[in-house]
Amino acid sequence: MSLVRNVGTIGGLTALSRVFGFARDMLLARVLGAGLAADAFQLAFILPNTFRRLFAEGAFSVAFVPMYSRRLHDGDQGPNGGEAGANHFAQDVLSIFVWVLLGFTALCLLAMPGIVWLLARDYQDVPGKFELSVKLAQITFPYLGLVSLVAMLSGLLNARSKFAPGAFVPVLLNIVLIAGLGVGYWVGHHGGSDLDIATVLAISIPVAGAVQLAYMWWATRRAGVRLRITTPRITPEIKRLGMLILPATFGAGVYQISQFVDTFFATTLPQGSLTLLKLADRLNQMPLGIVGIALGTAILPMLARHIQTGDDLEAQRLQTNAVEMATLLTLPAAVALAICAPAFTTAFFVGGKMTGQDGLIMGDIVIALVIGLPAYVLVKVFQPAFFSREDTKTPVFVAAAVLAINIAINFYVVPRYGIVGLAAATAFTATLNVLTLYTILQARGWFRFTAKLGGRIARQVLASAAMGAALWFLVPLMADRYGGNVIERIWSLAALVLTGMAVFFAVAWIVGALDKDLIAQLRRRRSSAK
Repeated sequence: MSLVRNVGTIGGLTALSRVFGFARDMLLARVLGAGLAADAFQLAFILPNTFRRLFAEGAFSVAFVPMYSRRLHDGDQGPNGGEAGANHFAQDVLSIFVWVLLGFTALCLLAMPGIVWLLARDYQDVPGKFELSVKLAQITFPYLGLVSLVAMLSGLLNARSKFAPGAFVPVLLNIVLIAGLGVGYWVGHHGGSDLDIATVLAISIPVAGAVQLAYMWWATRRAGVRLRITTPRITPEIKRLGMLILPATFGAGVYQISQFVDTFFATTLPQGSLTLLKLADRLNQMPLGIVGIALGTAILPMLARHIQTGDDLEAQRLQTNAVEMATLLTLPAAVALAICAPAFTTAFFVGGKMTGQDGLIMGDIVIALVIGLPAYVLVKVFQPAFFSREDTKTPVFVAAAVLAINIAINFYVVPRYGIVGLAAATAFTATLNVLTLYTILQARGWFRFTAKLGGRIARQVLASAAMGAALWFLVPLMADRYGGNVIERIWSLAALVLTGMAVFFAVAWIVGALDKDLIAQLRRRRSSAK
């Protein structure tokens, strides 16, 4: 399977999810603004979502997918290899996983007041805010168990090169949450308070998890995989999976762990800071989610197969292509977001209960966050080089060092520079994480930065700089339009986006930042597909 085709499939469906997610947050900003109820809901949403990314989509997936893929593609068609062996292994994992999730969820529900206190103890200084946060978090947390099963089934299908169902399932979450916002808006216009609206939104999250699990179960059966929950068995394979998951929980999840760190520091700042940070991160997550998730999901099973067969040249080529694709898509995105941040935050989020001043603060946060955008995505490219070799220990030490540095920096910058300093610290330490991972990969001979790749990236930087200069000139000319009526907002942002794309791709084509052979290959594939 082609990396480009797989990334295109995953990226396209993830883009659809991000569009729905963006619409969700635009509505959320207008319905709740950046006040007490909004902060409490954001905290309640962060908890299951971050645990999901850390354990289910992070540690569990990077350990489970290579092991499942190895059995699936094993030439031995006996009970321990091939289709039968892979499905037997997955069934054993499922039978253990369900009980682990139930136990962990129940424990967290009981301990929720303490968990919220650890993350947001300053919320106790605002009457009712701490209590509301605990209540909403207890409502939303069962989503973790449901979506963790979704992540397992998604990983199983990814190992079979069926990427579409797992990439589509987040769309269902956003559709259900948008429906919840509609109900919340109706409640608010019929005498309900912001607290009532936040409760409705919290209820919609586990409902979305149930919808997602039902869809993935159907997709798995449609792919010919029949799994049953049986009596749990601690087999040698399950023990090995557990040994891989423990260090991967930290190594694969440094970005997610940093979310808890950022949440802790954000809750010490003025009311609304957590909400503004999360809404600003939505702009950062658009390219990060589309490109990073697509590359990381597609490269892991493919890289594992090349390494298992001893094809080091193909593994190097795959990683080089992934790095080039990552920088091609994230460098211009970072430049454009940094320059256009005030325009985007005003046009997308200001309105209803979200004030213009909130929009300006959000723009500053976006600028700080996107400095690290290429690094956020390159982490997704470099980590599979370790995970596919079942080396989950090395990223642990890197992640531990980076996280310690991040915490130390936050203690210095947050009291002085507030929420913007917090975002900048995240970007800086993400870059440090990437540089360290690459240095180790090169030292071990697992990946090397070639002159050809360096030249291509240098050309991408040149094209991004040209685009940035054009946007720098254009953005102030339409400053009065970004907060105008709907038509003014649309055409002013469209002018920025179209101008930026035209300048970047024109310059990129001229200087050779685009791989013309790859584009020709894609054209031939499209022609043959028609």
